[in-house]
Amino acid sequence: MTHKSEVGKFGEDLACEYLVKHCFTVIERNFRKPWGELDVIAMAPDKTLVIVEVKTMKESGNPAIAELNPEDNLTAAKLQKLQRTAILYANQNPNLVNDERGWRIDLIAITLINGKEPLIKYFENL
Repeated sequence: MTHKSEVGKFGEDLACEYLVKHCFTVIERNFRKPWGELDVIAMAPDKTLVIVEVKTMKESGNPAIAELNPEDNLTAAKLQKLQRTAILYANQNPNLVNDERGWRIDLIAITLINGKEPLIKYFENL
């Protein structure tokens, strides 16, 4: 496993802990298709199906990139791939989609800071 994939997996683990702490039910992780992947699929407390994208990065200490946040890594092209994969998942799992609530895509952005608690930001309904 590469360092980048280790950081990503650690971030996804933290994201799942965050979701469970906020009364979400994690249904599935790492749903993969050749054209995209869904990091976490969960059910919100209000019974909305939520596709959660997780972006994790370590605080680098490099002033040149200090202003970069994990959420900046969700580009328009990545979001478009994510949306296509999420539509496929929702269509293949209609039993998980509440007729009144539907489904949505959220983002959890995690910054790992040496010796401190990770900084977790939650963005709802991208």
